[in-house]
Amino acid sequence: MYTAIGYAAQSATTPLAPVKFERRSPRADDVAIEILYCGVCHSDIHQARNEWGIAVYPLMPGHEIVGKVTAVGTNVTKHKIGDLVGVGCMVDSCRSCEACQSNLEQYCLEGPTMTYATPDRVDGSNTMGGYCDSIVVSEHFVVRIPEKLDLASAAPILCAGITTYSPLKHYGVKAGDKVGILGMGGLGHMGIKFAKAMGAEVTLFTRSASKAEEARRQGADHVIVSTDAEQMKAAAGHFNFLLDTIPVQHDLNPYLDTLRFDGVHILVGLIEPVDPPVHAAKLVLGRRVLAGSLIGGVAETQEVLDFCAEHNITCDIEMLNIHQINEAFTRMIAGDVKYRFVIDMATLKV
Repeated sequence: MYTAIGYAAQSATTPLAPVKFERRSPRADDVAIEILYCGVCHSDIHQARNEWGIAVYPLMPGHEIVGKVTAVGTNVTKHKIGDLVGVGCMVDSCRSCEACQSNLEQYCLEGPTMTYATPDRVDGSNTMGGYCDSIVVSEHFVVRIPEKLDLASAAPILCAGITTYSPLKHYGVKAGDKVGILGMGGLGHMGIKFAKAMGAEVTLFTRSASKAEEARRQGADHVIVSTDAEQMKAAAGHFNFLLDTIPVQHDLNPYLDTLRFDGVHILVGLIEPVDPPVHAAKLVLGRRVLAGSLIGGVAETQEVLDFCAEHNITCDIEMLNIHQINEAFTRMIAGDVKYRFVIDMATLKV
């Protein structure tokens, strides 16, 4: 055991504040990591404020972790001291069920162990995330950061990146496909970049016409203002795929109308009841699919990092002093960040 320092919430109504706590010494298959950077995800806010009703306190968020290996267990073979590595949304799973054996640990039939606020599978302790100076994780859930990637902007790839890459890859987006991206926040701007790199014709759906220029800078070929009835009507039956990153309830029906037959509308940002209801005819009459996708497995997370290195894809970030984390939460809720905060963990020691 050793003492670690970080920022945690003690309840749903208290701000994040400095804490000291005990991290375990590395087990035989563990990697100990000095955290250099950690991305700030909107789900960190949901969890810290118990908006999903599953929070465990003290709660230390952070699942977009980049750092340097400082120690390894006796059975570790994939990583060595000094390696630059990453940890995403999971730190363990049962590893034996059909999903885990298919490299889909995020769908573990016993439930994955998340990077924070989940019981450790071995000792039952509450997992603590990356708003911290260090972490200890099984090597299976540690990925390599390619040399070509900037470390800070690589951090959000471990959640925002894999969350948008995985469904595009799974559903077979290819050159010439017409892909619509709904929303352009931390996830949406990565979705644009990935779909474009896969050779698709990419369109951003947004409520704000003012985002058109920025969307094209990110790589979008076209922009549709979703509140403009004429633009939506003109897009009817046009798209092969829609990647829906909107994080709040919204009407899916107008978007389903823009799909071709056999088109797929993929939800990654909606984790509450669909309201208003989906009209079944919009699916049945076009053999359209309404699908969901959750992050990605460990192997696919390594794949997306390598894909980003190959295609020079980075996440647009704003560096953050950890002492300003509560202000950052407020700004994120207001949509005042382009497009992802990343904590410079060196500021923890200032």
